[in-house]
Amino acid sequence: MHIETQCLHEGYKPGNGDTKAMPIYQSTTYTYDSTEHIGKLFDLSVDGHMYSRISNPTVGFVEEKIAALEGGVGALCTTSGQAASLLAVLNICTAGDHFVAASTIYGGTVNLFAVTLKKFGIECTFVDADADEEEIQKAFRPNTKALFGETIANPAIAVLDIEKFARIAHKNGVPLIVDNTFATPVLCRPFEWGADIVVHSTTKYMDGHAVQVGGVVVDSGNFDWTNGKFPELCQPDESYHGVTYTEQFGRAAYITKARVQLMRDFGMYPPAIAAFILNLGLETLAVRMERHCRNAEQVADFLAASDKVEFVNYPTVKGSPYAALREKYLPKGASGVISFSVKGGREDAVRFMDSLTLANNVVHVADICTCVLHPASSTHRQLTDEQLIAAGITPGLIRLSVGLEHIDDILADVKKGLDAI
Repeated sequence: MHIETQCLHEGYKPGNGDTKAMPIYQSTTYTYDSTEHIGKLFDLSVDGHMYSRISNPTVGFVEEKIAALEGGVGALCTTSGQAASLLAVLNICTAGDHFVAASTIYGGTVNLFAVTLKKFGIECTFVDADADEEEIQKAFRPNTKALFGETIANPAIAVLDIEKFARIAHKNGVPLIVDNTFATPVLCRPFEWGADIVVHSTTKYMDGHAVQVGGVVVDSGNFDWTNGKFPELCQPDESYHGVTYTEQFGRAAYITKARVQLMRDFGMYPPAIAAFILNLGLETLAVRMERHCRNAEQVADFLAASDKVEFVNYPTVKGSPYAALREKYLPKGASGVISFSVKGGREDAVRFMDSLTLANNVVHVADICTCVLHPASSTHRQLTDEQLIAAGITPGLIRLSVGLEHIDDILADVKKGLDAI
């Protein structure tokens, strides 16, 4: 099936007489006919649900759909995108380990990696994603366990060279983890370019309507965890009566461990109703992404033509350094998110934003409605000046998430903001 069809038909598949709409299994627990059967569930030798802190039928249908959209062997939904990034790393990193990440990633993720994980003995080195392979290689150490990047960086809107990052990661025997939130599998499927694990904040385009927070980890099933660097996947897990994930689950070893070990212990699993709402967003994802992209392309060109704008970060704008990577990885579009810097700095950026009447001034992005934000004073406020520069954030930088309104109305609102400067 084409991805537009997959959005509608993967996951829940009703049988004869079943409900057309995916049912909401709003239950914490499940009944079985025998103690033996429950024992087999805990042995992971039969399929089924034990407890909704680990799995739930409604959430499971959505996990199946997202895994299919990304082309993976399995997926695990979480209560937020931050939780997905955390699980993706903790599933292979323990105290004393190290990993490498692109410096342009989302500010909240930078804080998670640079501050919080460091408290648990896991260190992260940030690199310039646009640097050559030799330069990035210098960040790797004997205890490095992963490489992390975003398909489209938030808010720099830099496009990741996924194949380059995959080569570097695999040369060092570690997986490439890609945050594919802004692109979604409709615009880019990182597994096709060598990525091993994908994460999303499903709060963004996958949901699309700003009604529920969530995340997901997707496993490609392609990485060789038996290369000697990942003993926790290849040796008996004493916390789960000695199961060896690579032996018992093969290509699904990573995602199974994430569920039965980490999700069991952390309990960051979404409720059934959240998955039901997310599924409604997924059903229209392909249609919405096309409109987001077309609208954003016109807004980016409009901003680039203004003498009040210092620069525009969007891969389709003339002169973009990411034009070639966009054509390679994002031929259908580069999402609806634009960042641009007004020449007057922070004061004029605020003046522009406060003059808008159509766009919502909110701490959110990738919504059906146009949204605007000043990253330096909000989502990236916790970063140092050096980290802001590394992330491509200037005092006058504005993140504009172009919605699904008529393009003439969006442009009129942007013009109103520019006229106020």
